[in-house]
Amino acid sequence: MPFKQFASLKEHLSSQVIGQHALVENLLIALLANGHLIVEGPPGLAKTRAVNALADGIEADFHRIQFTPDLLPADLTGTDIYRPEDGTFVFQSGPLFRNLVLADEINRAPAKVQAALLEAMAEGQITVGRTTYPLPDLFLVMATQNPIEQEGTYPLPEAQLDRFLMHLEIDYPNAESELDILKLNRGEALKQAKAAIDTITQDDIFTARDEVLNIHMAPAIEQYIVDLVMATRQPEKYDDKLKKWLAYGVSPRATIALDRCARARAWLHSRDFVSPEDVQAVFHNVLRHRLLLTYQAEAEGLTANEILDHLLSLVAVA
Repeated sequence: MPFKQFASLKEHLSSQVIGQHALVENLLIALLANGHLIVEGPPGLAKTRAVNALADGIEADFHRIQFTPDLLPADLTGTDIYRPEDGTFVFQSGPLFRNLVLADEINRAPAKVQAALLEAMAEGQITVGRTTYPLPDLFLVMATQNPIEQEGTYPLPEAQLDRFLMHLEIDYPNAESELDILKLNRGEALKQAKAAIDTITQDDIFTARDEVLNIHMAPAIEQYIVDLVMATRQPEKYDDKLKKWLAYGVSPRATIALDRCARARAWLHSRDFVSPEDVQAVFHNVLRHRLLLTYQAEAEGLTANEILDHLLSLVAVA
């Protein structure tokens, strides 16, 4: 059963990425919902380690790309290489043809490189010259951003951020987790054997995705998702404060993402139906990068999280 395998995988990831339960769960949600996520947090919080551990637990290959200002689109997609011995061009694929891709510090690369990555995410293919090449059926991108140092960065436009299924914010682990990290690191330095884990095949992942899509969602929950989205587009119907804080609402991608992520969370928690709590649990991660705030909201020092908290309190399940 795919569920038992994913439960074991979640336990394995939690043992390797200590103190980052939200990162572990949402990485699995993104995998089940067939989407990509952007993770924002200070350096050293095991973002790379999390994707590496995921790659160890599933039938997938992994590649990490360090985004820098001198990166070119061809460094991601690959390029046609000329062969002088026979006068032909041969395509040499780039790192985007892996199953799991870590785009480290995505805002360090210029817009044309970001666009190449986001096109691959949206279309599942890349074009070099006149030829289009499909990407693997299992393809997940986790991009990272460092919130501390913003000098010399290229912030992603809102339209490109919308391509990400979720935007996850992570913070430092607590003191208890920090002690566990010390023990884990010491064991790895001593080359202690890791616990064995059964690898989940790609077919099992696709089967799990089908099960997620077939989870029961009551009409009232579907309406709740739509009401939450519409509250960002028509805030005047709910609250004067919301109206003055929101410049633009979220796109239909947000509606689809809320549906997919809520289903995936319910499946991970061993339920065959979606509850309002599932929607609320993924709500902030799905919408925080899609909201456009007004100057007034920024002048008042409000964050997207605070506005989403307020919005969530205004919309009730039918």
